[in-house]
Amino acid sequence: MLFSSLLFLWLFLPLVVLLYLPLAQRGRNAWLLLASLIFYAWGGVSYTVVLLASIGINYVCGRALERNRSPWLLTLGVGLNLAILIVFKYAGFFTESVNELLRWQSIPPFELPRIALPLGISFYTFQAISYLVDVYRGTTPGQRSLPRLALFISLFPQLIAGPIVRYHVIAEQLKQRTVGWADLAIGLRRFLIGLAKKVLLANNFALLADEIFDLDPTTMSATTAWAGAILYALQIFFDFSGYSDMAIGLGRLFGFRIPENFNYPYISRSIREFWRRWHITLSEWFRDYLYIPLGGNRGGRWATYRNLLIVFVLTGLWHGAAWHFLVWGLWHGLFMVLERQGWFPRLPGILAHGYALLVILLGWVLFNADDITHAGGYLAALFGGNAEPVAFDWTFYWDRKLTLATVVGLLACTPVFERGGARLERWAAVARWRAEGWGSVQLLGLVLLFLLCTLELVTHSFNPFIYFCF
Repeated sequence: MLFSSLLFLWLFLPLVVLLYLPLAQRGRNAWLLLASLIFYAWGGVSYTVVLLASIGINYVCGRALERNRSPWLLTLGVGLNLAILIVFKYAGFFTESVNELLRWQSIPPFELPRIALPLGISFYTFQAISYLVDVYRGTTPGQRSLPRLALFISLFPQLIAGPIVRYHVIAEQLKQRTVGWADLAIGLRRFLIGLAKKVLLANNFALLADEIFDLDPTTMSATTAWAGAILYALQIFFDFSGYSDMAIGLGRLFGFRIPENFNYPYISRSIREFWRRWHITLSEWFRDYLYIPLGGNRGGRWATYRNLLIVFVLTGLWHGAAWHFLVWGLWHGLFMVLERQGWFPRLPGILAHGYALLVILLGWVLFNADDITHAGGYLAALFGGNAEPVAFDWTFYWDRKLTLATVVGLLACTPVFERGGARLERWAAVARWRAEGWGSVQLLGLVLLFLLCTLELVTHSFNPFIYFCF
């Protein structure tokens, strides 16, 4: 079930919220847990079995770690979580990689396992690992209530595609939380903004970006290739940040404070800054649970470079079981190392911004390509590598709606709308406009935005969230 589906918007969410609000705390947790399991099971009952197994394993391991903070118990718990992730996400990739080596030696290949990838397994597995590590470190006590731990792992607002919420952040909220009118207003506003990002922006960018990336890169012009890369960069940002906004908004409806996941990443002036602004909860997870335990920057220059490359290679593989994801992670890790070495000194603002955007755009080509060969051909096309490119029919795809979406999207990659809204609020206060009047204007705008999104969903097909694949 997608947040941007009519079933979710007009039936599931209103029903869950309306039945949730009158309940007492214990009843709220039970109802939200049931709703989360129904939400997840909608994508496949077999997926739910894996989720329930993860909940059971981490509950038992968490209780054991609370009684005995043994590194062996932690290794067992983390190992079981990683084993589930490896079997379901990486078994096919490892088998195919081994088969390629066997084919070179004329050895019969292994049969490729056909295992369905459970939705959101990378996200809830990382959440579960953070819980066990935090209990081991003494950051938080183990959860004695199985339903509360189950709710933490399966909470539907961020179950499928994050943000990655660490247990100690919402441990107290699992016990007691309140939902007032302000929470409902803030939550709905944030959710609708995220919905608009997905439906009105990301989906429109996807239509043309997908067409361009499906072309044969050996016949593509540089103009077409750059347009596809830029459109995909806009698509993935508004697709993923839109989901995160919806997740944060939904959490607020139920009294949870889910952490922020994006902070205008495309205004970055370095790759290091980009990863402080993009998928923030994943960056912080790798920092706290991998980079620092590896030694961080405490072991000298070369140890720091090694640790950075390990982190970013695994970041790439976390996103997908394919070589082009690994290379994408290595690409970002390489520039993190180069920036540490001082290869890119303090450039003037526009040059620093241009450098970061170029690295990011080339990285998105690696990320979105079908494989390494496709990525290589596309990168060659970007720099005019095709002597006789085939003309692309822009008039067939580019219309007024896409033009408007592009203008709005480019502006929304910056804080211009946020700052503009803050100025309007200050103007309303200076003009002594009644709070009710300003609130009515905002409410009307959100209602119109929701109706416009609904109309778009009724009249056009839409694609799933990109990060559902991870």
